Formats: sequence, C-alpha cells, structure tokens
Amino acid sequence: MDKNTLNGLLLMLAVFLLFMWLTPKDKEPQPEAQSPDVTTETPVATTLDSLSPSEKEWLIQNIAAQGQTHLAENGRRTYSLTQDGMNLTLDGDSIFGTVTVSGRNLAWADIVAGDVSKMSVNEQREAIARVREASAALGKYGKFAQFLSGTPRILKLDNDVISLELNSKSGSITRAELKKYDTEYSADETKKSKKKVVLFEGDKNTFNFQLPLPQPIETADLYFTPEQINDSTVRMTLNVAPDAFWGIEYTLPKGESYVVRMKVIQQNMAAVVQSNNRNLGFSWTQDLHRQEQGRMFEERNSAIYYKYAGGSVENLNENKDDSEERKAKIKWIGFKNQFFSSVMIADKPFNTADFKSTVLTGSDYLKSFEARAVSNDYDWNSPNPVNFSLFMGPNLYPMLSHLDDTLAPDEELNLTRLVPLGWALFRWINTLIVIPVFTFLGGFLSNYGIIILLLTIFIKLILFPLTYKSYRSQAVMRVLAPDIKAINDKYPGQENALKRQQKTMALYSQAGANPMSGCLPMLLQMPVLIAMFAFFPSCIELRGQSFLWAHDLSAPDAIVSWNTYIPIITPYFGNHISLFCLLMTVTNIVYTYINTQNQTNTMPGMKWMMYLMPIFFMVFFNNYAAGLSYYYFLSLLITIMQTYAFRFIIKDESVRARMKENSKKPKKKSGFMARLEEMQRQQQAMLREQQKKQNR
Repeated sequence: MDKNTLNGLLLMLAVFLLFMWLTPKDKEPQPEAQSPDVTTETPVATTLDSLSPSEKEWLIQNIAAQGQTHLAENGRRTYSLTQDGMNLTLDGDSIFGTVTVSGRNLAWADIVAGDVSKMSVNEQREAIARVREASAALGKYGKFAQFLSGTPRILKLDNDVISLELNSKSGSITRAELKKYDTEYSADETKKSKKKVVLFEGDKNTFNFQLPLPQPIETADLYFTPEQINDSTVRMTLNVAPDAFWGIEYTLPKGESYVVRMKVIQQNMAAVVQSNNRNLGFSWTQDLHRQEQGRMFEERNSAIYYKYAGGSVENLNENKDDSEERKAKIKWIGFKNQFFSSVMIADKPFNTADFKSTVLTGSDYLKSFEARAVSNDYDWNSPNPVNFSLFMGPNLYPMLSHLDDTLAPDEELNLTRLVPLGWALFRWINTLIVIPVFTFLGGFLSNYGIIILLLTIFIKLILFPLTYKSYRSQAVMRVLAPDIKAINDKYPGQENALKRQQKTMALYSQAGANPMSGCLPMLLQMPVLIAMFAFFPSCIELRGQSFLWAHDLSAPDAIVSWNTYIPIITPYFGNHISLFCLLMTVTNIVYTYINTQNQTNTMPGMKWMMYLMPIFFMVFFNNYAAGLSYYYFLSLLITIMQTYAFRFIIKDESVRARMKENSKKPKKKSGFMARLEEMQRQQQAMLREQQKKQNR
C-alpha cells in the first residue's frame, strides 16, 4: 500500500468520526411521572386531525352527487346528507351540520376548527375519521352507501318439506333445513339424537350479486329492508330514493316444494344509477356440511355440477381440488352432496362462469365450493330484469325428473344427472328398468329390505333365459368332457396341437355344441350387475331405512368396529366388518365351489384364483352400502338355487340323447365355425411350409 492510499483512508476515517460526533444522539425515553388515579390503558390523542384539500373537495362532490337536493325560493340549490351519524348540508362550497360521536352531536364548524373547548381531541379525530370513511363509501357505493350499516333481521319461509331463513344483511337465504330428512352424521358419537338435515347456515353459505354500476357493488355488504308480503313471499329491498328501489323477491310455494322462486325487482333505477354497465355478477360460496356416517363415499359423491345451455352436464373432480373457467353459457350451477343438492337455475343463462372446489380436512365439512358467474344482458329499465329458481332438496330421481318438465318445459335441464347412475348403458338400465320397478314397489311397501328382495327376484326372472342357456351349455360341455379328454390323450404333445384342435372342433360340430355359448349369456348379464352397483349407493330412498340388523341400508352395516388404523387395509376395508358383505362373501365362495365341480379341465392355479376373488370382493365392498351387499347376497343365493334346480331338470342322459339326435342331422356350419376352420387350414399350411424349409 503506497503513502497516498494510506493518507486517503485516514482522511476518510477522520471525516466519518467527525460526522458521528456532530450527529445528535436520541435521548432514551424517560418514564413520565403519573398520578395513581391516571389510567394508561387508553392512549390519549395529542394532535388534531383535519381533511386535506383533496379530501374536502371529494366530500363536497359526494354530498352533491348523493345527497338530497333542496331548492330555495331564490333558486339556490342545497344538498343534505344524513348517514351513519352524519347530518351535513352543502351550500355552495360551504359545509355545515353535525357529526354524532359517542352520543354527542358535534358541530362541523367546531370539528374543522379543532375547538377543543367544545370537544376532546379524541372526539375531534373520531369525527374526522368517520367523515373520511363515509366520503370514501359514498365515492364507491354512491346511493347505496346508506345501506352499509344497519341491524340484521331474520325472516322465515317454510312449507311441508323445507324451512328457510332470510337475513336482511345481504338480503339472501342464510339457512335451509329439510324437514323430512335426518342427518346421519354426528360429531359426538355418544349422542344418538338425530337432527334435521341442514344444507347450509350462517356464513358457511353466501349468495351475492355484483350490481352493474361503474364500480360494482356487492349486495352481501348491504342491509336490506325486509318485508313479509304473505306466508309464501318475502321481499328484500334497497330503497335508494323515495321513488326508486332495487330488491329480491323470494317465493316458496306451499305443500311439498323444494324450489324457491327468486325475482330481481327494481323501480326507476335507470334514472338513479345512470349506468350503461349490463354485466350483472353473481357469486355463490358454500362449505358443504357432512350428513352421512361414511365420509369416504360422501366425499367421493360430492362435487360442483353445471349444465351448458342446450348442452350436457359436467362436474368438477370429486377426489381432489379442482377449478374450471367456462366461457360458454351456463344454465344451472349445482353444489351436490351424496344425497342432497343446492342448484341455482337461471331463466336467462349466465354468459360465463368460474368454478372452484377445495377439499376440507375438518370433520364437520367436506369441501368448499365457489362459483362466480356473469350475465351480460342486464336491463336497468326493466322492472324484473332476471329470475332464478333455487332448488334445495334431495337427489330423488323421480322428483328431479318431474322438475325437468315443470321448471323449463322448452329445455332439458337434466337435473337427474345429479344422481350418478353409471355410464350410458348402465344408466339406461337403471332409468328404464330398475328405478321404475323400485319406485312402483315403494308405492305399496314401506320395508325396503322386502323391496330389494322383490327387485332381485324380478331381475332374476328377466335374466332367467340367459341363465338357463348358460347352464345348458355348461351341461353339454360337461357331457363332452370325457370325449375331449380322450382326444387329448390320443394326440398329446405340441406337435399334435393342430390335429387335437381339429378333432375337438369336429366333436363340437357333431354334438351341436358351442364353447362360447356358455360365456356369452354370462357376459350379457354383467351390465345389469354393474348397473345395480351404481344404483344402490345413489338411492336416497334407502337412506335411514333399517332392515334386520342394518340401521341404514345406504351405509355399511357394521357389526364389529375398531379404532386402530391399519395401513393399506383401513383405507379400503375400513375399521369395521359389515355382516351383509360377510354373508355375500360366504355365499360367493359356496357358488365358486359349485362351479368348480362342473369344470373338469381347470388348472389348479386357476382354482385358487377363483377362490381368492370372493375375498377380494369382500375387501372392496365392506365400505359400500348395506343395500348393495344385501342385493348381491340375494342374487348369489338365488343363483345357487337355480343351479341345483337346473341340475335336477337338465339330466346328463337327456343331454347325451339330444346330442345324439343332433349328430344325425345335417350340419350347417355357422359363421364362427367356418372362420375357425379357415384359421386352422391357414395354420396347417404354414406348418407344412415350415417343415419343408427345415427338411431343405
């Protein structure tokens, strides 16, 4: 380091130390001496507050724009504004009046002058803060700022099936209780008393309109004036001016109706708001309350559903957080639980809509739903610009089908899609056969265990021709088993595979047998079994219905339960054993044993696999509805009875005699047999070519 560099550093250090010495140091705060009777809990303001010139100008503009106009005899205009403790009058550029603070009416002139002889410093600051907040609210809400404060009032609407509460704060429905349904879920398992199903209540559900003003206003922030028009109708209004109002009218028909009619009503609003904005926004949020014992299936069957205008019904993912943005017209939006739904149906479809679903981890709620939609054809001049129908009730297929015809005769609402009945083929089976028969039987019987029994018998009667054909084909194959074994013994080895196959097919042709005729009838029965698998977990009629030891046919019939969590097992099997599922498993094992007795050429490993399948089904079905396991148990039991009946009716001797008669008749090859023989000829030709090449 040279001398110049060292001198520079020393000079910089000296300047820095001089600067630190000349800078005044802050004195440490000393505790003030206080008398014993002086409290320090509430800080005392020591300085006055005042409006800035821009804030005063903003206040003058807002009073002139939103205040009531008065015309003096000389033609001079004044404006008065009474709102939230303020009573101010604007005359030219001068403001006078009072502001109420802590029950005292303080003169505006004294507030602005900061006259502490007539008010405390705190009162002066609070008055200025109140005026400042009111001016900001006037700037944003305009004529609607007067509705930002008020006292909430609750009005009720009810009929034979539903009870509603409407709150003047937001002017919306804040509670919906279904009178005919009890909740099966209880946070306290020791309490056995049941309560009525409450779809939503309090702040867990919000309906909110964004009024199409230059700055959209949220109706959820406003206090409406409630009015009970009659036993069926409640009106919530915002009286913006003496001859102008905006509001919502709710009508709940008497009797057994789950649909509330919502009408947006207004009068002389075009002249008041002076807005060209036509985009009416709508937002709806709801935390979905648990209603059932089993959380897994209730959560799996809960989602946001929506229907495109003139199109199909879609839904968000049921198993995870999901969101969608739809830029197409939406006819209705539904928040669906396993057995209950809330659906907002618009007379004029929404132009766009955004949806969001979030899975909740708490015990009392399943998911948080959010929907935001916009309608862009709002008319301020119309006394009734938009209408909605709000359905809040059970996912009962016959009722939802009836609503399709009554709510929108000119358009298919497809509300029945709220009942998940499987893919198209299985849904057709359920809607055309299963549900009509189930509903018909429910009109005569009240015991749903007996109804399921009769439904099972009815389905077995429909499938009887296929079952009979399948068993007869099995009997033919059983009779041919010794002959097939003789062919296998005569032509052993891989080199005789083609010859063995030809002889076997010739035997089938001579006996008039088809190896596929036993499998095809069984395959044709599979859609019915799968349709029933989709039907029972969605059947609300079974909810809360007891039969034998099962207290609820829509839930597992647990006879043994435990609290220990078993990895891998518990998520699928649960922490219980269902008796109907156990009976179904035992019956399935018996049926498997009977079937294996008829099969002479089954591989040993395949037999073990056939016995493992019932155990697998037990693990799979243990968490399902007791009604489903009960149906499969009855179906298997009837199948076993049919098998023994067929054995008694279809004798091996009669089958052999019939086969002998068929062998004497001229045979016309079926398309299947012809194609099979052609494939055999091609394989034989290829084998001869390979042998020639090897010999060369």
